[in-house]
Amino acid sequence: MKEESDKVTFGFWLYIMSDCVLFAALFAAYAVLNGQTYGGFTLQDIASLPYVLVETLLLLTSSFTVGLALLAAHYNKKQLTLLALAATLVLGLSFLGMELSEFSHLIAQGHSWRQSAFLTSFFTLVGTHGLHVLLGSVWMLVLTAHIVIRGLTVGSIRKLLCLSLFWHFLDIVWVCIFTFVYLWSAL
Repeated sequence: MKEESDKVTFGFWLYIMSDCVLFAALFAAYAVLNGQTYGGFTLQDIASLPYVLVETLLLLTSSFTVGLALLAAHYNKKQLTLLALAATLVLGLSFLGMELSEFSHLIAQGHSWRQSAFLTSFFTLVGTHGLHVLLGSVWMLVLTAHIVIRGLTVGSIRKLLCLSLFWHFLDIVWVCIFTFVYLWSAL
C-alpha cells in the first residue's frame, strides 16, 4: 500500500512540474508581449490594483483553510475537515467570481484579448490560472462528497494531500501573477 501511495505522490509531483512548465511558458509570453499594446491601453490604465489585492487575499486565505482541512484530516476530525474544505471552496469561488467580473468589465470597456498582443497574453495567463482554480474547485466538491460518503480513509487523505499541493501551487502562481503582472504595471 505504501508503494502505491508513493507512486501516486510521485506522479502528482510530475503533474505539478508539467504545470510549472506551462505557466513558465505563459509568463515568458507575457514578458515578451507586455509592451505590445498596438497603441492601446496598458494594464496600468485599465486594471484596479485594490480590486486585485482583494482577490489575492481571498486566494491566500483559501491556502490557509485547505491546510487546516489537511491538518484536521490527519487528526481524523471529519466535520472540521469538511468545514475547512467548504471555507476553501467558498474563498476559491469568490476569487473566481472576482476574476470573471474583472474580465467581463475589461471586455465591456472594449479591452478584450483581440485588442493587442499584450491583452492576449494577459487574458491567456490569468485565464489559465482561473481555469485551474475552477478545476481545483470541482475536485474539491468531488473530494468533499467522497469524504461525506466514505469518511476519512487513507485514500481520501492522500487525495486531500494532492489537492492541497495543487491549491498551494495555484497560490504560488497567483502571487507571481500579482507581482509580475499587476504590481509591475502599477510602477
